[in-house]
Amino acid sequence: MLSSFLTNRATGWEIIAPNLTITIFGLLTFAAVIFLMFVIGERSNVKAQEWIKYLVFLAPALVLLTIGLIYPAIRTLILSFMDARSETFIGLDNYVWAFTRPEILIVLRNTVIWTLAVPIFSTSIGLAIAYFTDRMKRGAWVKSLIFMPMAISFVGASIIWRFVYQYEPNLKKEDIGLMSAIAKALGVEDPPNWLLEAPTNTFLLIAVMVWIQTGFAMVVLGAAMKNIPDEIVEASMLDGASQWRRFSQITVPMIRATIVVVVTTVLIGTLKVFDIVRTMTGGNFQTNVIANEMFNQAFQQRNFGTGSALAILLFIGVIPIVIYNIRQLRRERTER
Repeated sequence: MLSSFLTNRATGWEIIAPNLTITIFGLLTFAAVIFLMFVIGERSNVKAQEWIKYLVFLAPALVLLTIGLIYPAIRTLILSFMDARSETFIGLDNYVWAFTRPEILIVLRNTVIWTLAVPIFSTSIGLAIAYFTDRMKRGAWVKSLIFMPMAISFVGASIIWRFVYQYEPNLKKEDIGLMSAIAKALGVEDPPNWLLEAPTNTFLLIAVMVWIQTGFAMVVLGAAMKNIPDEIVEASMLDGASQWRRFSQITVPMIRATIVVVVTTVLIGTLKVFDIVRTMTGGNFQTNVIANEMFNQAFQQRNFGTGSALAILLFIGVIPIVIYNIRQLRRERTER
């Protein structure tokens, strides 16, 4: 047994050693190149030092950006026009497949529902909590509790909420699901299996994302409210403005740019949602979304063409949101 353990350990080291050697060699080479650039910069004139400075700080970032983002994006775009084994050019067939297959249309529909529901509910609830706790004596305690889910990973949150939605068909066993317990307390004798009932299960998964993102929206919008001058609020109170009018005509317009940033940030994160669906339902029972289906097609079914096409559709969906967000930030800076 000892000899077998030593043999397996040696075999494992033989696999790890080459990769570890390459990694160490790459890091040392990178450090040597940077050190050489600094030495050359010290011995160069002022004009040359400017170019060397740009080269030292920008070149590594550009190289990593090219390797980690630009090349994979171009490669994915090319694969989206190829067949399942990336051997034959088939044109737009993968995109036609994405918009004609009934099961993929359900995936696209679910993704649209996610991108509409999560930003609206997260931002609205976060804005309401931030507003009502703004002048509360112990508002920090409330905000801490609401923000706490942000510290939990999506997988961890999904596991927690799976217990909430737990369904126990065997009446002899104790039902630990909170939703089922509430349903029974309201008089429902046989609660449904929550994660199997479509389309209710999609909205139950959305609730997990809203639970996580509400804290982010609350903190950012609450910080924006702190920048509203007290003189404006006090003047509106002296004029007899109601709580709702102060909120709708003063608070919201003055933090509109921040609201847009929060909505677009949550929207981008929602478009890429994967962990929640993967952990709770695996994309089954009509709960699938683009990111999860992309993983299934590319890495489980080994259909790189359709997987790449879904990745490109996801990328195309994110681009307009990013552009709009950048324009809003530039407009805000111009107004300042």
